[in-house]
Amino acid sequence: MGEARVLDICERTFAYGVRVVSLCRYLEKRGWIGRKIGWQLLSSGTSVGANVEEGQGAHSKKDFIAKYTIALKESRESVYWMRMSVAVELITEKKVNELLAEGIAICKILGKSIITARLTQRKRDG
Repeated sequence: MGEARVLDICERTFAYGVRVVSLCRYLEKRGWIGRKIGWQLLSSGTSVGANVEEGQGAHSKKDFIAKYTIALKESRESVYWMRMSVAVELITEKKVNELLAEGIAICKILGKSIITARLTQRKRDG
């Protein structure tokens, strides 16, 4: 069951990154502000999956936690940029709502994974 979860979060964050790229293509057409916000979103949104993948290849529990913590920060940042895109009327909330919800869900999954990893690390060390 653990193996299925690993594949699930890897595939889920990859699919999230692909969807972020599509959104950024749309934002690029919305003028210089759209391009600027789009670049920020592109960077953070695609970094989530990359850091999750790195976490899967971690050489220690500490390294795993570090990579997942970066992924969580990037996921939170991408949620921020999507919210900003709506707030400055580059895109409607309806158009970005599903992707925004997925970003929030990924944040929760990553946060829970970090907590679980820290608890198991403490049990092992303590």
